[in-house]
Amino acid sequence: MNKNKNNRKRIFAIVIITMIIAGMVGSLIQTARPAATPDQPKESETADTPVSAEPVKEEVPSIEAGIHEITKYGNITLTVSPSSMRELGFEPGDIISVTAGGHTQEMPIGSAYTDVDSGQMVCAFRHENDSEKASVVLAVNMGNFAASFGIADKEDTEEDPGYIWNYREGFDEKTSLHIEMKEKGGYLDGYEMHQLTSSASTKREDYADLSDADYANFREIHMGSIGKGILYRSSSPVDPVMNRNKEADAALQKALIKTVMNMADFEKDMKLYENYSDTFYSECDIIALNMGMNVSEKSFTDKLADGLRFIASHEGPYLIHCTEGKDRTGFVAAVLESLMGASPDEIIEDYMRTYINYYHLEKDSELYTKIANQNIRTSLQNAFGIEDLYANSDELSKYAETYLKGIGLSTEEIKALKKNLSADFE
Repeated sequence: MNKNKNNRKRIFAIVIITMIIAGMVGSLIQTARPAATPDQPKESETADTPVSAEPVKEEVPSIEAGIHEITKYGNITLTVSPSSMRELGFEPGDIISVTAGGHTQEMPIGSAYTDVDSGQMVCAFRHENDSEKASVVLAVNMGNFAASFGIADKEDTEEDPGYIWNYREGFDEKTSLHIEMKEKGGYLDGYEMHQLTSSASTKREDYADLSDADYANFREIHMGSIGKGILYRSSSPVDPVMNRNKEADAALQKALIKTVMNMADFEKDMKLYENYSDTFYSECDIIALNMGMNVSEKSFTDKLADGLRFIASHEGPYLIHCTEGKDRTGFVAAVLESLMGASPDEIIEDYMRTYINYYHLEKDSELYTKIANQNIRTSLQNAFGIEDLYANSDELSKYAETYLKGIGLSTEEIKALKKNLSADFE
């Protein structure tokens, strides 16, 4: 019995010792285990336990640019290149914001000034295929970006190049412009639409279906009470940039033009064009006005008044022209057509014939109507202070006369202008 009793004591002692050893080992293991970190879940957490994370914010493309040049018409050439902007993700069809001097404007990126409607701002990637000419230009279609943005005002001078830009308060030649992406591809539809008429070919063979006169965008304006053979419009007969000058000069010689209103050049620059003295054009009475593109600016309207006084005081036939015979010429022709009693349909058809001549645009197509409405229809409505050209069609002559008085012509000057334009020339 004592033997059994001793055996039980030994078993009990072994159990106690085993429990003590197990407890010591467990304590050592717990001490050796590393504590959980914020990036390391505790053992009680399973692999399926969701882990919260901050959303990743995409960096908005932006770039700083300086002013390299303010051009003759108020366009601002920047110190950055199209390629440097493309590397950051900017491309035609995007909408950007441009900030300088506390001012911010949104505008699309395009490849030409005409990639937006008349009066609208654009950031144009110009001449991308020519590394020497490639540039980024801030412009207003038919306008003056420097003045519209509030950066500088143009002052005509007697010294070359005939003007200076006076910076407004808060701006100077060291001004930095911050350009930032506003909406990627936000203007893509508008850009693609305008691309259909972004540029005209300078190759005569690309217009085999046109006469030389149509290729030069030269034509008679004969509507309302305008006399036969008295008023014409054209691209430049001396500036070779569009490669239409020779055809234009031949056409004006055939029409026996006597008086010319040149809206594109200073007189001294006009006479420097190659072979100028050999042209029929050089024998005409010419007023060279060097008008800007913004038809609402006082500098434009002052020079327009001077040009119309010149027509009123000189003998016809008359020619009005700019470089392409499209924008400035188109607006002035429309004003004169309105003054002489033309209908809105006649005015628009004459304006849009340029787009047919240059871009092979199909008459009465959706794009044809869109361009007419956004360009000449809007420009005339703004100039005349009316809401709808067609709703006021019976009074266009009155509105045109009021407009001409507003830009400085007297009643007698307007009468003389109308008299000259109503005479037939044979």
